[in-house]
Amino acid sequence: MTDPLRIAFDVACPVEHAFSTWTTRMSTWWPNHHTVSGDPGTDVVLEPGVGGRIYEQTTDGVEHVWGVITIWEPPTRLGYRWHLGRGAAEATDVQVHFDATGSATTQVRIEHTGWERLGPAADVWRDRNHLGWTTVLPLFAAAAQGHEPGPHEVDRIRRQRSQP
Repeated sequence: MTDPLRIAFDVACPVEHAFSTWTTRMSTWWPNHHTVSGDPGTDVVLEPGVGGRIYEQTTDGVEHVWGVITIWEPPTRLGYRWHLGRGAAEATDVQVHFDATGSATTQVRIEHTGWERLGPAADVWRDRNHLGWTTVLPLFAAAAQGHEPGPHEVDRIRRQRSQP
């Protein structure tokens, strides 16, 4: 069995703002190189509520579904079946918790599970997702704290995360 992937970090903003940045402003921080299309004009959409989709929409209007919302408890908890780049039958489970640690500080905790659905490739996919999270989460933190990272910053953060 492949162990869950657990990540926790703090952002300097209220819990409501952190949740909103994750759920309504995903396009502002999700990098294009982590999409199916790679289209620089891709819009990333998270439809609110259980059953809502997470998908990318290219500049041509093509949609690629990445997952489906399974838990919707604003502003403290979000869960979804996640299959970015794979079929829905190979979806893993992501839960994101937003815990207020002060009036303007939030701890974000992610638990990514369900690797067994990927069979013998589970450990490889877990490692790839760990690398993916380390790339996108600094971008989320920057956006949540009021700084919209541009393409050069995305590249800089990616290089920093890949250094030992």
